[in-house]
Amino acid sequence: MDRAEYDRHLKEIQRKLTILQQAYSRCGAKAIVALEGYDAAGKGGLLRRLGWSLDPRALRVYATAAPNGAERRQHWMKRFWTRVPENGEWAIFDRSWYGRVLVERVESLTPDESWQRAYEEINEFERVLTMEGTRVVKLLLDITPDTQLARFKARYKDPAKRWKLTIEDLRNRGRFKIYKEAYEDMLEKTDQPNAPWVRIDANHKRKARIEGLEAIYTHLARGIDLSMPATHPEIDAFFADH
Repeated sequence: MDRAEYDRHLKEIQRKLTILQQAYSRCGAKAIVALEGYDAAGKGGLLRRLGWSLDPRALRVYATAAPNGAERRQHWMKRFWTRVPENGEWAIFDRSWYGRVLVERVESLTPDESWQRAYEEINEFERVLTMEGTRVVKLLLDITPDTQLARFKARYKDPAKRWKLTIEDLRNRGRFKIYKEAYEDMLEKTDQPNAPWVRIDANHKRKARIEGLEAIYTHLARGIDLSMPATHPEIDAFFADH
């Protein structure tokens, strides 16, 4: 996808997302978008282009990190329950509750029986959300090890982006195959009709961003009235005289 084509597609899908978010605000619907993927897969770039098209007053963005001390003493899902969006809001998770079956599994941060049980807990969590009217769409940004290495090198060479690289990124790269197995298990066990996974080939950034935004729009727009509301008669009368 060349730059001109990308810009044209991006402008159009962002316009549609703006209209969709306004429709959610009017009808009081709510949505969750969960972004998962390998380091340097492009989650941040996709999130920024999504955020640029949305009203921040009805948008919540959460970058999920390791639980703090208080969170570790509670049930592991509590911190996500407290971030469920209110009516008319969208919540975007840059990494999410799936860390339980990804990083916590791979890094042996939780016992095997705990992360194995988490698949069922996650499905129940999402089932309750959707039964209560929250739309849930989940994107996995998938890249190859070669693409990841190329992006790490590009970050290292750019002083403005070098800060993004961490020792953990390099260490996790050595476990790419183990993470891939964890991702495949995650897709197999938690891809549900009410909360589907969308797998995006993210080896090409522009194409992946467009496909990701279109997937979000397609899922969240189903059944939503996108027609523009009528203006109040007094407003029409005012502008008819001016």
